[in-house]
Amino acid sequence: MDARLQAATPSHSAAPAAGSVAVVTRRLDSLPITRLHVAALAVCTLGLFTDIAEVALSNALAAIFLAPPHNMPRGSLSLLLASVFAGGAVGAPFFGILGDRFGRRRALQASLALMAAGSLAAAASQGLTALTLARTVSGFAIGGFPPLVATYLAEVTPARHRGATLLVCAGIGLLGGLAVLLLVQALAPGTPLGVEPWRWALILGGALAALGSILFAGLPESPRWLASVGRPVEADGACRRFERAAGRAPVVGAADLAPAPAIHGPTIHGPAGFRALFTGTRQTRQTALFVGLFTLAPLATIAFPLLSAVVMVEKGFRVDQSLAFAALSMLGPPLGTLLTALVIDRLERRACLTALAAAMAALGTAFAASGTFLTLVLVGIAFNTAAATYGSVLAVYATELLPTPLRASAMTCAWAGGRVAAALAPLILLPVLSAYGPHAMFAVITIVLGASAALLLAGPRGLSGRAVA
Repeated sequence: MDARLQAATPSHSAAPAAGSVAVVTRRLDSLPITRLHVAALAVCTLGLFTDIAEVALSNALAAIFLAPPHNMPRGSLSLLLASVFAGGAVGAPFFGILGDRFGRRRALQASLALMAAGSLAAAASQGLTALTLARTVSGFAIGGFPPLVATYLAEVTPARHRGATLLVCAGIGLLGGLAVLLLVQALAPGTPLGVEPWRWALILGGALAALGSILFAGLPESPRWLASVGRPVEADGACRRFERAAGRAPVVGAADLAPAPAIHGPTIHGPAGFRALFTGTRQTRQTALFVGLFTLAPLATIAFPLLSAVVMVEKGFRVDQSLAFAALSMLGPPLGTLLTALVIDRLERRACLTALAAAMAALGTAFAASGTFLTLVLVGIAFNTAAATYGSVLAVYATELLPTPLRASAMTCAWAGGRVAAALAPLILLPVLSAYGPHAMFAVITIVLGASAALLLAGPRGLSGRAVA
């Protein structure tokens, strides 16, 4: 009996040891990119593609409902367009709590399922009120998905490939905006099967979101999250799935691994939640840093694509030229983000973000001063590329520094600040443009970028290639 008990002891103690936070970190970061990592990236990218397409569809709805036969009043249209951002500002923190309490995968599934329901309800809506409510529901789900995707991928991807993985996801996901606009344009001359083109876009978006929610069920939960919330056996099981995908024998104990690398960031004890985001001076400063950075970013990165066509009109170009400029300037962000993915894991995050902020400030000033169509297109593409890359690298920087038990809550809280700022950006900048011209508007954007750079320089260095907190 004693011998049997002694033989059984390692098997009972192996899983908790192999599923501890430090060991899980070493196990995941020692792996190469496996087919399971690729599958996780593919499902996350499908969801992000759908998420961004849903947001971009608002641009098509604005053009459709302002024109005959709808002739929607501008006040009603503004309410419809704002519904997505308003829903996102509320939904993001909700899904952050869900992600930290019940797991990343469940929160991502719930977000996509709700997105599908909102899209299909909008496609079937009859009347402005029903459509606005359905778009609010979609926005509620849309707000939580991007920060949760960044959280999940940062936690399951080996440290040396973390930045590239997140930027590939963002780069391909950005194509969703272009795809939905091309779809509506291609279907616009008619009503296939008696259904309006914008409704087809919503139906397809709902189907893709539902598919993504189903596919997430086949992916493992984040082992880092499982270990951080005291579920070592499940964390060990999730790690084993990645190890089997790499063709490696599963770890049976902490002694099988090299000494633990330093894990940076504050140690969090107790339950996750928004109160924990402000527990202690260090965590409070970190939360404030990322809420500030994510809130300031849209006043430059989103305001430019929203208002650049208006600036073109102010400069005397025709409406068709302004629309052509808007379409051409969308080409840069996906390509630029994907190219940056090739080098991002060799770059220091904070320095990269500061350089991108400086580049945007210079390009914005050049755009305000330019007068020829070709120059404006080239500068516009460059600015939008830098802006998209800045947003993606900021997500990498934040996910690396935020502690695992609070990562989803902190990311979505910061993201909610960004949604509010995105909704307010036109209200702040359009009056400046109308009253004082493009130079004044871009001066405000430059001040915002300067404030962002100051916050970055006051913050910690990134964790390129190192274990996350």
